[in-house]
Amino acid sequence: MTTLLLSTGWHQDEWLANWRATAPDRPILRHGQDDYDPAAIDYVLTWKPPAGVLRTLPNLKAVFNLGAGVDGLMADPDLPPVPLVRLVDDDMTYRMGEWVILQVLTHFRQALAYLDVQRKHEWREFEQPAANAARVGLMGYGTLARHCAPILLSLGFNVHGWSRSQRPSDITLYYGAEGLDAFLKRTDILVCLLPLTEDTRGILDAGLIARLGGESPLGPVLINAGRGGLQTEADILAALRSGALKGASLDVFNEEPLPADDPMWDAPNLVITPHVAAVSDPTSTLRNIVRQIEAFERGEPLRNVVDTMRGY
Repeated sequence: MTTLLLSTGWHQDEWLANWRATAPDRPILRHGQDDYDPAAIDYVLTWKPPAGVLRTLPNLKAVFNLGAGVDGLMADPDLPPVPLVRLVDDDMTYRMGEWVILQVLTHFRQALAYLDVQRKHEWREFEQPAANAARVGLMGYGTLARHCAPILLSLGFNVHGWSRSQRPSDITLYYGAEGLDAFLKRTDILVCLLPLTEDTRGILDAGLIARLGGESPLGPVLINAGRGGLQTEADILAALRSGALKGASLDVFNEEPLPADDPMWDAPNLVITPHVAAVSDPTSTLRNIVRQIEAFERGEPLRNVVDTMRGY
């Protein structure tokens, strides 16, 4: 069984070394560097593959995405009819949880304001409401949001979610287009963990920001760790400048790296991180993939397969 490492913008040598340490009996080749017979490839590990390459592999059994978002994979118009497997890994889930909680608390506990007065050498206290005064809305209620919800609840926040479709939940969950308004009106701190699809592209815009409740004196706040394509950055910048948003944390952008002259760098009350909220750990990720392949070869179904009609 031969695996092909087909990725762009990734440290291929690191992934290659980890694969060989994790699965020494499974040959692996690198697209663009190693010569290979397309008919010999059984599995592909990839991130944003060049369009059309996957279709050239006639005996391909499955494609494993090396990141949480599959929009780069879904951008290929010639995807083969094989399972496309999303990365759902405990390590990545925990890392995302850490980042989300950090950003919620950064804005709620007014860390940016305290850093500002520290730079001015001012001893100044800001009024601080209790956590139960703030309503955190998780937009996109998948694995990552389901991990964050109980942590936020344990800190005392009021937590609810929104999903495209109805699903079991331990918190109040709004769903569908008809539930979005009610969800936003109840939200002071919006945490967006949506996948990027044609339906969600640009959804974080001025219209959505205007619908946020913001009843907490510290809201509304926008936190986005989904994909850069979800946000209309000019609208977010304008909302921060006008005060329509009291703060924001963005880990993703439409153009990455964010250009040095982009006005977002100087937006008030904005935290920028360089797409590091949940970086894939090669060791953990590849162990997960090898376990999946071994189970698949025993006749078990693959887990976390992409619904190509939905795009995630």
